[in-house]
Amino acid sequence: MNWINNYVRPKINSLFSRREIPENLWTKCDACGTMLFHRELSDNLNVCTACGHHTGITPRDRFLTLFDGGIFTEVAVPVPVADPLGFRDQKKYPDRMKAAQKGTGEKEAMLVAEGEIGRTPVICAAQDFSFMGGSMGMYVGNAIIAAAQRALELRRPLILFSAAGGARMQEGILSLMQMPRSTVAIQMLKEAGLPYIVVLTHPTTGGVTASYAMLGDIQIAEPNALICFAGPRVIEQTIREKLPEGFQRAEYLLEHGMLDRVTPRGKLREELVTITRMLMGLPPAVIADLPPPASFSHGPTDAAQDDTENTEPPRRNAPPDTEPPEAGAKG
Repeated sequence: MNWINNYVRPKINSLFSRREIPENLWTKCDACGTMLFHRELSDNLNVCTACGHHTGITPRDRFLTLFDGGIFTEVAVPVPVADPLGFRDQKKYPDRMKAAQKGTGEKEAMLVAEGEIGRTPVICAAQDFSFMGGSMGMYVGNAIIAAAQRALELRRPLILFSAAGGARMQEGILSLMQMPRSTVAIQMLKEAGLPYIVVLTHPTTGGVTASYAMLGDIQIAEPNALICFAGPRVIEQTIREKLPEGFQRAEYLLEHGMLDRVTPRGKLREELVTITRMLMGLPPAVIADLPPPASFSHGPTDAAQDDTENTEPPRRNAPPDTEPPEAGAKG
């Protein structure tokens, strides 16, 4: 046995070898190029702390910061046929689905949940752009219908976060059919008098913009989000003209009357609470819970504690003119 090769050399190599550093500790901002520590970025809701650029956020992470205490219950969504057209390009459609599911940890491109936001019961649906570009397929159509039906059942408002590149080409015409299906589901909410609020995030394009993403009672967008049907590059090539600065961005659409608000992600929760309670006819939300008064939270006074025979609890709702019993009084 060569103890130098088998023991000494590996020991020395372990002492002086470079430590492996995870690759996901830092993220470069796409707008300003600042290197952001992953915890700093996540604590700021995936918004750049240097320039305020809004990067993508998954529906589950969004719901954890949106719902009270991060507590929510997923709404069941009917699962459609896996590969209705037997579609294949460079890969088979089922293989692309498995890769997307493995990369995101989600079943599909939309997550539906119910819970409370600022003690206001709501139903929320959010698209995941990291799942095949958030493309609208049959599952997304089923998810919107399930969210609308759950909102009708519980008489709650529906809040939808859109982020999609359009229809899913692997499902062909079946994907385009989700546009009228989702439109009918939203119309059911309007007929029932329930609010439907849409938050458009970057990017929201294609058939999603042509259907449920632009049917909200209130249209809110995150800063600098791209919102369009056809992208600016396609339009420039078609009309052969240079488009205005910021064309099809959230701020441009706000100036031209297509949006109601452009709200940063950090202030979005508070604004949604205010809007939903206003539309549902509820009183303004309580910002914080106050502790009970000291006389309510503590027991009897020391003088009353000396009286072992007086077991009557203190009266909390006594009229202002009523004098409390004297300490030590009997009978």
